[in-house]
Amino acid sequence: MGALPALPVLYSFRRCPYAMRARLALAVSGQTVEYREVVLRSKPAEMLAASPKGTVPVLVLPDGKVIDESLDIMRWTLARHDPAQWLSPPHVSSEDINALIAANDGDFKQHLDRYKYPNRYPQESEGDAVGFALKHRSDAASWLAQLDARLGAGWLFGAQVSLADMAILPFIRQFAHTDPDWFVAQGWPRLQRWLAAFEASDLFRGVMVKYAAWQPAAGSAATD
Repeated sequence: MGALPALPVLYSFRRCPYAMRARLALAVSGQTVEYREVVLRSKPAEMLAASPKGTVPVLVLPDGKVIDESLDIMRWTLARHDPAQWLSPPHVSSEDINALIAANDGDFKQHLDRYKYPNRYPQESEGDAVGFALKHRSDAASWLAQLDARLGAGWLFGAQVSLADMAILPFIRQFAHTDPDWFVAQGWPRLQRWLAAFEASDLFRGVMVKYAAWQPAAGSAATD
């Protein structure tokens, strides 16, 4: 893999919700990284050497350690510095936070993928991609209604942001953008305000800056 970098190297893809939540945690913790934007259809050999599974995000630390799961990256950087207390909001257990994230990453993500990309599942859709997508949208909607009910104080676990909010919001954003008109017509006012505030935040805008695809010969820029 050559000489070890002076900074952690983050391989990412701007629109990927997994990569997005890793970038959010790195940014809020103040962790500077060498950022490498990846083209998913042409993944750099350096990333594949670090993490053969070939998915983003991948964080390569200066000592050579590789962290290639988004939640592990979030927890690693927040364990070093957590100024907004994402890991420890008042009166909330880590077990409850982890359970909510697991529900998002499990059933909800399965429905989201089939709603957004029904043509990727021809064996499941049995030739009716539209009906298949709408069924999974309906199944996902029950989860979104539950989240809406949780947001009475502004965040998923009360009046303070937590790891759960920032781990889940990128996926809610992806769902909402699949059919924005349908999403805004639903009776989820707290969920919609939560997402709108997230998208309007300086933190979100900061991690969504566009970068050219990284090329080994060209190097890359560091970003906070």
